[in-house]
Amino acid sequence: MTGLNRAVVRSLVISSLALYFGFGIWQGLFNNFAVEAIGIRADQIGLLQSLREVPGLLGFWLAFLALVLAELDVLSISAVIMGIGMVATGMAQTWTQLIFGVLVTSIGFHAFYPNASAIVLMLTEEKETPRLLGALQMVSAIAAVAASLTIIVLVGRLGFSRLFYVTGVLTIVGGILSWGRRGLGARQVQRRRIILRRRYWLYYLLTFLLGSRRHIFTTFAIFLLVREFHMPAQQTAILFLINSVLGVLLYRRAGVIVGRFGERPVLAVCFILLIAIFVGYATIQSLAILAALFVADNFLAGLEFALSSYFKKIAVTPEEITSNLSLSQTINHLAAVFVPIVGGIAWETFGSSVPFLAGVVIMLISLGLLWFMRPESAPVAAPVASPVP
Repeated sequence: MTGLNRAVVRSLVISSLALYFGFGIWQGLFNNFAVEAIGIRADQIGLLQSLREVPGLLGFWLAFLALVLAELDVLSISAVIMGIGMVATGMAQTWTQLIFGVLVTSIGFHAFYPNASAIVLMLTEEKETPRLLGALQMVSAIAAVAASLTIIVLVGRLGFSRLFYVTGVLTIVGGILSWGRRGLGARQVQRRRIILRRRYWLYYLLTFLLGSRRHIFTTFAIFLLVREFHMPAQQTAILFLINSVLGVLLYRRAGVIVGRFGERPVLAVCFILLIAIFVGYATIQSLAILAALFVADNFLAGLEFALSSYFKKIAVTPEEITSNLSLSQTINHLAAVFVPIVGGIAWETFGSSVPFLAGVVIMLISLGLLWFMRPESAPVAAPVASPVP
């Protein structure tokens, strides 16, 4: 990379540390806060998580936002919004008040992710991409380690609300500091147009299915451990800490593995193991085993960056990378507007195993679709939608 690109990457790291630290705190505290402080049910948390994912549908419109703001500007603003949402979450005393804080936090996170990935893809050669995507995962894991340690040390002293306040302010400060570095050539990697192509159909479909899988697990896995097994906030934080430490140690190596063996074999192994994890959550009644499966799922979910690496191989032009990554956010979250709420209702009606059995079906379909993943032989097709200037 050139010196200019290295400067852009440094700015990306600063904003990533700020946002993922805030998200780690929010993620580690949320289920315990919602159950212990507010007392919400499975159907309520399903609706809440559905609403939380609505800002993910804004990913499509981020392509237009980049016409007036460079990606690095958006990253800084995202961290600030995340911090504001955390403060609002800590102030909530009822389920309806919690919705506001969750929505603001979600807006910050979902505005960040496609822009961060796009910068990495636009600044790297094809052989470098998996390594740097893995390195970006490692940065997020480092921030998550700090977040988990913060929860373990401080939640007993400060309580849920004060810890949300303090770390929310720190996240805002981090976003402001990264904003001061925004002018480092970021305009070179902003979006130009949005094009849909038949060539990308498999990428779009797998993005939708993996989004459905993710929403099932993130909504109900920790909720199951907290509600059914009464796992306290410190233990929840320890699980996220283990996830983060493993991420720091393994994500960079995972990027090398994807680069060496290819996206299709890595995703196939990942999907098979995810099927086993969903079966475990639907049938096993041991907290220790379920906690171990939670850690395994986190690492496997991190390997899903191989799908972005696959997309770079089939992308027709560099200009289409960023816009389609933003579009993938919309596709990824289409299921989110109904999967959590339907899963929550099914939980309350038929039992806690039903959402996880649905996850098994989703992963079986995804595994079958990998047969069509052949980037080397994918033909160049005409766009099915006109460019959006």
